[in-house]
Amino acid sequence: MTATATPTASTGAAAATDQPMTHRQVMEALSGLLLGLFVAVLSSTVVSNALPRILTDLHGGQSAYTWVITATLLTLTASTPIWGKLSDLASKKLLLQIALVIYIASSALAGFSQNTGQLIACRALQGIGAGGVTALAQICLAAMVPPRERGRYSGYFGAVFALATIGGPLIGGVIVDTSWLGWRWCFYVGIPFALAAILVLQRTLKLPVVRRKVRIDYLGALVITGAVSLLMIWITLAGKNYAWLSWQTAAMVGGGLLLGALAVVVERRAAEPIIPPHLFRHRTVTLSALASVLVGIGMYGATTFLSQYFQLARDKSPTVAGLMTLPMILGLAVASTVAGRLITKYGRWKAYLVAGTLLLAVGFALLGTARADTPYGLLSVYMAITGIGLGLTMQNLVLAVQNTVPRAELGAASSVVTFFRTMGGAMGVSALGALMNNRVGHYLAENLAAAHVPASGGALGGGIPDLRKLPAPLVPLVTDAFGHGVGVVFLVAAPFALLAFVTVLFVRETVLRTAQD
Repeated sequence: MTATATPTASTGAAAATDQPMTHRQVMEALSGLLLGLFVAVLSSTVVSNALPRILTDLHGGQSAYTWVITATLLTLTASTPIWGKLSDLASKKLLLQIALVIYIASSALAGFSQNTGQLIACRALQGIGAGGVTALAQICLAAMVPPRERGRYSGYFGAVFALATIGGPLIGGVIVDTSWLGWRWCFYVGIPFALAAILVLQRTLKLPVVRRKVRIDYLGALVITGAVSLLMIWITLAGKNYAWLSWQTAAMVGGGLLLGALAVVVERRAAEPIIPPHLFRHRTVTLSALASVLVGIGMYGATTFLSQYFQLARDKSPTVAGLMTLPMILGLAVASTVAGRLITKYGRWKAYLVAGTLLLAVGFALLGTARADTPYGLLSVYMAITGIGLGLTMQNLVLAVQNTVPRAELGAASSVVTFFRTMGGAMGVSALGALMNNRVGHYLAENLAAAHVPASGGALGGGIPDLRKLPAPLVPLVTDAFGHGVGVVFLVAAPFALLAFVTVLFVRETVLRTAQD
């Protein structure tokens, strides 16, 4: 069935909202979008430095550590294309406000969790709301301004993304280090911002709503969610709960690929597909999606493993660990803002993608040399290079896709990039986390043997060590193992960024449009 447009309640009102928004109107609406984006991204990062304290209180182990992070990324990834498609069919503002309400409710429930099972379930629900906010914020921006003007505004998105992505661990660290707050405020802290975002959006965001007869692709949503979830659960558990080469791997990978193939068949036949297959006829969309997967691996890995590095390899408190990542925050924020303004001025964007992915690969390779005793001045340079690479890359991949597709498919196309980036990040965190556990165990065993300490000494105890409770002679052995292990993780991540660099070389650049259609 071909969807047909029906008139809105007031033709005059609709016409008015179709008029280009002034810079002031855009900035007013943007304030609400940025507030929403901040809390959505914060939900994935604020717990990273606080997790050791949280899991100690809730009596959780290493598997719970992984799942508290992965549960959010899993539902965020799976729900992103669904939110994106719905935005092409219904009111973007209403959908964004619904996503924020889901975020508020799930955050409040997470703060009341009494065990790890409850916390993981609430984090999964939180991911659904965060996925909607992350996808819809960029879609609303695309609906407000034409591609040529979008660069300077998307720079603000990059800056806020940097603040929430890298600053989240700092905020979480301060909260758990403040005795009169406690770790539960890691979940409560975003609620006031989300409420403010709802109110600001209600007053300032005015977008045309085209009402159509639609068919919701329930089967497509189910199959896509099943395929992504199965593959992400496999990569999360493989290497820990069962071997990488095992019948469980064969069943999950085979099932995920089978569901993926079924999703292609379903989407090709659906009247309103969740992920329209014809989008991938555009070379820019296909290559940007592939690059997003590769960039996502590094983006989420950088925040997750840097916080562990500073706490476990350099014995810093959660607050100090967050402060030590500031070079990456500043690099990402400045690069994103400056690049956005230059793109708006000249209408060219490919050079920033090429430079960004190359710098990302170089930054990861340099961080791969990090050890427990690496001078912080060198680490600051490495982190700044990595942050600049991310700032030049993330938002511009979305911009390239939005400039390629017609306005009626902005939602689906924009969410495709976010979907693949988050999927890459979730899988990367799981796989690289398994690698880190393996390498840390290997290096720790070597250190214990060299120091003639029995391996049964229980330096790690099967979980995350508390350096302040370990015997003094063991501390340097453990910190050295973690420093070397995290370095290996970044070294392994570097080739993925290099592949992203090669991928964007083949993206065809088109000058940004100055009109919406």
